Amino acid sequence: MTTINLLPWREESREQRRRAFLGKLFAAALIGIVLVFIWISVAKSRLENQHSRNSYLQSNIAEMDKKVAEISELKSKKQEMISRMKVIQDLQGNRAEIVKIFDELVRSVPDGVYLASLEQTADDVKISGFSESNNRISALMRNLDNSNKYEESNLTEVQQDKTLGDQGSVFDLQIKIEKPALGQSEITAP
Repeated sequence: MTTINLLPWREESREQRRRAFLGKLFAAALIGIVLVFIWISVAKSRLENQHSRNSYLQSNIAEMDKKVAEISELKSKKQEMISRMKVIQDLQGNRAEIVKIFDELVRSVPDGVYLASLEQTADDVKISGFSESNNRISALMRNLDNSNKYEESNLTEVQQDKTLGDQGSVFDLQIKIEKPALGQSEITAP
């Protein structure tokens, strides 16, 4: 009987299987490396894309912040201009009113009363002066109460003073300026 030696064939078969396994292992490693490289490239491109979008948004936000600052500055300037215009309109509207107030005061002062000082704070006027008699001060107060521009005359102090005679007096008087009614038409400058 002949004997067949299968050892070399088995070794060749093992060597072929080992080479096939190593080839498959190398191919799998190569495919894995390629896939990792592709994944890294895709992630890097997405990251760069996001960075470019972020920088674009940041530059636009900076521009918008500048515009918002300009708008708020313009609003404050607008408010300042409006307040200035209101002050000017008030001054223009009150210009004729001051003349009327002084004219009415001159008409209300009777003979024998001399005004030494006038002091106005808001709608109150403080008058100091000399009088030949207390009756003349009473006449002044009646005239002021009957005038169109004044109301609530209040005598705060009266002292005897012989500067204008034996019955002479020094007085302090407070009156309120009457506010015009809303229905009255006022002359305003454009």
